[in-house]
Amino acid sequence: MTTLTSQQRIGLVLLTLMWGLNWPIMKFSLRELPPLHFRALTMALGALMLALYFAWRGVRLRPRGWSEWRMVVLLGLPNVLGWHTLSIIGVSQLPAGRAATLGFTMPVWTVLLGVLLYGERLTARLALAVVAVLSGITLLLWHEWAQLAGSPAGIAWMQGAALAWAIGTIWMRRAQLTLPPEALVVWMMALATTVLAALAWWLEPAPQWQLSAWGWASLVWAVAINYGVAQVIWFGLARALPASTSAMSVMAVPLIGTLSAPLIVGEWPQWHDLAAMVCVLVAIAAVLLRRD
Repeated sequence: MTTLTSQQRIGLVLLTLMWGLNWPIMKFSLRELPPLHFRALTMALGALMLALYFAWRGVRLRPRGWSEWRMVVLLGLPNVLGWHTLSIIGVSQLPAGRAATLGFTMPVWTVLLGVLLYGERLTARLALAVVAVLSGITLLLWHEWAQLAGSPAGIAWMQGAALAWAIGTIWMRRAQLTLPPEALVVWMMALATTVLAALAWWLEPAPQWQLSAWGWASLVWAVAINYGVAQVIWFGLARALPASTSAMSVMAVPLIGTLSAPLIVGEWPQWHDLAAMVCVLVAIAAVLLRRD
């Protein structure tokens, strides 16, 4: 069993907090900017920041040959373009905690797609996870349909994002990578930025960029923390994290997003949100936590 050092534990706590707090913090900018413009700008600057940092660390960033460029495109479509495009639309239409809960159904869909598409074994724990996830989604859908101003479409966007991330995760696990993972992430972000910028220009009105102080702070957080510091910490921890520790981190993200939203943006969870969050946490635990 891998034992984490004190520095790695601190890094894991910081990473989980950054990922969880990012959901409500994004709402400040999304109240003042169209979602695709927000995502295109922050991802472009984040990719540039990561490229400069990894180049300084001596990581090979330039793909060699068609096979590595093909891998950038193939893995980038679901993992970055699909997830980040659909999720930013979803979170612009839903409370932050609700969006985080729905987005982090990804681990369950990853395992289920492995069963459906690749013949992996269907277990009782997976069946429990699917029932729990569907129960949580049904609760949130029922609440959105019951409200005159509800947004059931937001739930569809977030589930599309979770499915895209799940497909990308499966492909990533099965890929024979020769390009360093740091370079892969930078180029996937660059590819997604290009598409997002075109979609933003085509589908959204041009932003005025007259943001409040909180709006600018949210932009800075998205670039420097979400796409910058968090990614650097993640690459430092990825090879050291035991599976159970990684699972607990994933489970904590929607919990932090939901519980911090009232303090950050004044979005108080209702009983539907808390019940759905419990369902999703049960589902994640069922598929990711191993019994000793």
